[in-house]
Amino acid sequence: MVIDHQRPRGPRTLAARAAPDLAAALRSDVGSGTVRSLTLLVPDPHARFAAVTLGARFFVDTVLADGYGVCSYVFAWDPAREPVAAPVFEPYTATYGDLRMRPDLATLAPLPGEPGSWLVVCDVEWPDGRPVPIAPRTALRDQLTAAEAAGLVPSVGIEHEVTFTDPSGTPLTPGGLDYATLDPLRGLLAAVESDVDAAGLGVESRRGECHPGQYESVLGHRDALAACDDAMLQQLVIRRAAAAHGVRAGYLAAERPGTGGSCHVHLSLSDADALDHFVAGVLHAAPDLTAIWAPTWNSYVRLRTAPFAPRELRAGADDRTAALRIVGRGDSRRVEVRLAGADAQVHLVVAAILAAGRHGVRESLSVPAGARLHDTPWAARHALAGSALARALLGDAMVDARVALLDEELATGLDSVSDWQRTRGDLRR
Repeated sequence: MVIDHQRPRGPRTLAARAAPDLAAALRSDVGSGTVRSLTLLVPDPHARFAAVTLGARFFVDTVLADGYGVCSYVFAWDPAREPVAAPVFEPYTATYGDLRMRPDLATLAPLPGEPGSWLVVCDVEWPDGRPVPIAPRTALRDQLTAAEAAGLVPSVGIEHEVTFTDPSGTPLTPGGLDYATLDPLRGLLAAVESDVDAAGLGVESRRGECHPGQYESVLGHRDALAACDDAMLQQLVIRRAAAAHGVRAGYLAAERPGTGGSCHVHLSLSDADALDHFVAGVLHAAPDLTAIWAPTWNSYVRLRTAPFAPRELRAGADDRTAALRIVGRGDSRRVEVRLAGADAQVHLVVAAILAAGRHGVRESLSVPAGARLHDTPWAARHALAGSALARALLGDAMVDARVALLDEELATGLDSVSDWQRTRGDLRR
């Protein structure tokens, strides 16, 4: 028996997603020695995975039934994996106890280049079974449950732009690569694309992007959980393949002023007639949720300087200058939400889109006029912290957690000395 790890295309309810029983195939492959280890992955607040690798026999004998522990501070740490002091994080850092990881076998994927090694994404819960409200994957599950209750089943495709640089941060090409043949990067991309294909993630298209060293590998539409999990898995695989060639694969929102690295979310609904109100809801909530789309100091370089950054909030038909681009006709209509940078936490981005869109459908909202995203992190922080709408959409715990993480980001930036500051100081001589 062989594990079927191919991702079904198109929309899928949570129940349909959970229906295939992959445990028997996994046990069989473990018994035959085809699967020797499994790495458990949990999406953290900083758009990366917390990981632990287990022996395959232990996994199928114990972890499938009982779960496995991960220290609770993984949802309360900064990018350097140091705990962030804030009241919302006290339950996670008071004792540094364990949360329980619950593997989602629908996410199984082989680890390219390491035969017998597999990856699996996990949900998390407290030991007594309570949900973890600040876990990004929990937030997305909650929004999908609410959307399904309202008769809305989304299909989602994620576009992440990655920039390949040398270790010093210099892009591997001096000019943009928009629709180029990519010959200058062919050796690197052959390895990257081979590994992504080996993971079975279902690539739909690949192309050069508009900035130096920039590239995009787009996965096909699938259910929202799979779209977000697989987008992060693809990032992991691309980073590993690039590092093996001595190259950095960067997912900054802006590698330098005037450039942008984005996370574009293509979303269609089972009820196409609801799309206009859905779009209106996203645009209504977008300013208050700026800190979700733009979670880092670097995010605001993209919003302030990148040529296609969504500063002005409007929808447009097949218009890449619009924050929300409407594409297709009839039942094939979809929206491309162009708000988030490549540094945003993708599960939380899609959860926020679903929450805001569902609000628009419920309230029969119309597209607002004249709205804009906040273009400084301080304004975004103030808007999120004080937004009754954001708290209604995402919950107090998630809002307080994101505010605390942005506070830490700002404090660390203000306590740091950058090359820009040195250059600025030299200009004053």
